[in-house]
Amino acid sequence: MLDAAVEYEHIPTNPARGRRRRLKAAKPRRTWLELDEVRALLDAADAKRRALLATMILGGLRVGEVGALRWRDVDLARSTISVGESKTDAGVRVVDLSPDLLDELKTHRMASGSPEPDALVFLTRNGTPRDRGNVRQRVLGSTIKAANAKLAKAGKAPIQTGVTNHTLRRTFASLLYEAGASPAYVMSQMGHTSSSLALEVYARKMERQRDTGARMDALIRGADWARMGTNAAVPTFSVDPAENEEARDAAIQADPR
Repeated sequence: MLDAAVEYEHIPTNPARGRRRRLKAAKPRRTWLELDEVRALLDAADAKRRALLATMILGGLRVGEVGALRWRDVDLARSTISVGESKTDAGVRVVDLSPDLLDELKTHRMASGSPEPDALVFLTRNGTPRDRGNVRQRVLGSTIKAANAKLAKAGKAPIQTGVTNHTLRRTFASLLYEAGASPAYVMSQMGHTSSSLALEVYARKMERQRDTGARMDALIRGADWARMGTNAAVPTFSVDPAENEEARDAAIQADPR
């Protein structure tokens, strides 16, 4: 309508056009589950839902990858999952299974009888493949509801709102960082070529470690004190600051340099 007004010379320019006219979209709030929320969620899940949720939380698989996963892709002997069907080339990867996830998949396989190698790992009650909506509503949504009921009964805070299928993948990244993994390893396990998500989760995890400065100081002090020692007598430091001062003074007297 405004373009037409310009064409008929009712107005000189269209005030709705131009990059500066566009409102900046707010960045989505990216969430992941905390450790207590992971435990509450998995504890509230039944056997079939638990194995699927564990594969997404502890294995980092996308919901589409979980739905397409077949038993031939799960190597229980080598503790790996080979993701052969993914939305990106980088998504084709081998995921290392944690001991808990390995146990969950072994239990799930036993409960499935003797499935053929080409059989899907996760099916609905009707034997149909799991899709995005089914996982979000029937698996994740219902399990969160059950978990929150148990938490409320125990007088504990509920699982945070806004949890989605992708929240579970970010949870996988955060758990790897908690275990000391590098961003490069996290990227390879998640099937990413871009480091944006892995580094975003990494940065937010680091922000929450308020003792980072103290750790840095400890590293510097440790290196400084090591230079003060001698080959003949290396001072031993204890947790008592007074004893550390005495040990350092003794080291300086032994070698004034």
